[in-house]
Order: sequence, then C-alpha cells, then structure tokens
Amino acid sequence: MEKWLNHQFESSTGTTEEFAQFAKEFKAYIKKNLPTGYTLAAFNRGHFYISGFIVNDETGKNAYFSTSDVRYFPGAWHDNILVRTAEHEKDYTGGMNQFSKLPGLVAATERLTTV
Repeated sequence: MEKWLNHQFESSTGTTEEFAQFAKEFKAYIKKNLPTGYTLAAFNRGHFYISGFIVNDETGKNAYFSTSDVRYFPGAWHDNILVRTAEHEKDYTGGMNQFSKLPGLVAATERLTTV
C-alpha cells in the first residue's frame, strides 16, 4: 500500500481506473492482515472512499471502518481511518468514532469486538 501514500488521485464524476485499483489493493491488504477468527463481512468502494465491516467470528461483534475521500485528504486513508463498533453490517451510525492508522486497523478492530 506504500506506493499509494503520496499519490494524487485524479478527480472525476465516476470511478477512475486508478481508484478501482487502489480499492482492490486496499481490500486485499485488509483480508491478508486479518487474523484467524475475523472476517471482512462487507466492503464498499464508494465515490473515492472505502468502507466496510469486519466481524469477530467468536463474539459476533462488528466493527465499521471508513476512509475519507482520497482526492481531497491525501494520506488520510492511511493515517486517519474511522473505526467504531456496529450492531450489524448495515449499521453506519454505530458507536463512538475512533481513528486508526492502516497498520493499526486490525488491532483497533480486535479491541472493539472482543469485549
């Protein structure tokens, strides 16, 4: 994911090839780094943002994550990811907002879904 850190994304009214590729790699990164017992239950490639739900298979608890618009907040997708508890995979309002860097997203998810 480091190759995207200083990337300036092209703005468009539709999804660009570069953002589609970024989203694909972001999803692969999340899936690769989830520990056993966690599932990427939903993944959404929005209009230049990404969101999704990770579920702790043991507790059944969900965590929601979301990035800012990658065009206007360069690097925020890596350094400032919103993460919070969620009741289910359609709960976009969930618990209290918290923020994590991408490398700490799994740890944040674990912390929110194990209690």
